[in-house]
Amino acid sequence: MTRDYDVIVVGAGVVGSAVAHALGQQGRNVLLIERDWQEPDRIVGELLQPGGVHALERLGMEDCIKDIDGIRVDGYAVFQREREVVLPYPNPELNKGISFHHGKFIMQLRRKARENNMVTCLEGTVNELLTCQATGVRLGVQVTRKQDNQSIKESYFAPLTVVADGCFSKFRREFIDKPIPAKSHFVGFVLKDCKLPHPNHGHVILADPSPILLYQIGTHDTRILVDIPGKLPSSGNGEMLKYMKEKVGPQLPKSVQESFYQAVETERFRSMPNSWLPPSQNRSEGVILLGDAQNMRHPLTGGGMTVGLWDAVKLVEGLEDLKTFEETKIVTTRAAQLHWQRKGLSSVVNILANALYELFSAGDDPRLKELQEACFGYFELGGICVSTPVSLLAGIMPEPMTLVKHFFAVAFYAMVRMCAKNPIYMLPYSFVSGILVLYQAAIVILPLLAAETGI
Repeated sequence: MTRDYDVIVVGAGVVGSAVAHALGQQGRNVLLIERDWQEPDRIVGELLQPGGVHALERLGMEDCIKDIDGIRVDGYAVFQREREVVLPYPNPELNKGISFHHGKFIMQLRRKARENNMVTCLEGTVNELLTCQATGVRLGVQVTRKQDNQSIKESYFAPLTVVADGCFSKFRREFIDKPIPAKSHFVGFVLKDCKLPHPNHGHVILADPSPILLYQIGTHDTRILVDIPGKLPSSGNGEMLKYMKEKVGPQLPKSVQESFYQAVETERFRSMPNSWLPPSQNRSEGVILLGDAQNMRHPLTGGGMTVGLWDAVKLVEGLEDLKTFEETKIVTTRAAQLHWQRKGLSSVVNILANALYELFSAGDDPRLKELQEACFGYFELGGICVSTPVSLLAGIMPEPMTLVKHFFAVAFYAMVRMCAKNPIYMLPYSFVSGILVLYQAAIVILPLLAAETGI
């Protein structure tokens, strides 16, 4: 069986469902293919920053965060040993985030796509992207689906295929040959009726050796994500349980510990790699990669869905004036424009997430520790030392140079702190040490900047 569509979307996750609905709203005939339409169960993709909420509103999909037992997010609370600082989102009436069970949000997005008369939803496994042997243009997909307890293969054709099959993308390697390093894993589970120190806030604990995240995702459920660098302790032989009890538990806020120790005895430990994939430009005709399939960052700051949804906005609006996608060279040119149009927001989110992770997982590195201390102290100064960084994190200030300015302001603040805390006769030593810390800051952020500006 074959059938023609205007657009084929591979993957009905956050980005795929949003793109399918939005293109359907333009009157495009869309085929949305998903391997499994049942509610997914994941430990990440559960906090949507205010910028992501604004993207949903732009797409006309803001109702997808209703009726999912979601929790309003007003900002963050950061803990370092006995110290804590609250980082509220600016203009709280306009900028609110929301946290939720990932699967409930996905099912709302899929519902929205299903209700669109121009979107056909198909359950099946995409085996390959069909390609014209003469021109190399992608023509559509081959799909295996179940029918009467039998597997059947079918081909579907469209002038444009959008690949949005997520962080474990099946087709990424056909277009992107960059390595995908993962410095750490998040190990996550749910705490029941946890008493968070600051309700309606994400909680970041600057723990040893790396950060821990806590945020409420339902009336009775709070997600904990424990970042573990390197090799994971084994759950089978009890190493993971021991790590949680002896390493993690004592570093949590006191109000959290009771529910934490109860949960480690009953909940299943689940892990996800924290991968990094700098963005790449779409160069192949007939296909566009979106979302985690083409760009990932450490999930520390919870910005991935915000980037993906704004990518959907920019793609759909960038193609709106085209009556047809048959002119694949024109579509490819528009995709190239998208690569640069998304840079303001995506580079801020990507660089901030990876740079903060380097600071927050300082380990035994003395220079990174100085930067971590300075970062926390910078937040304690308040004013624009909080409002601007939080606006960057929230996805509402797509200004990469503002991020760079504040990052180096933290580095200079570290220099000042080092000089101030030592006796005057140690000033030369403190100054040299400060220069080395500034150098360390450059080592952290400049490679990230370079990766973002590459094509």
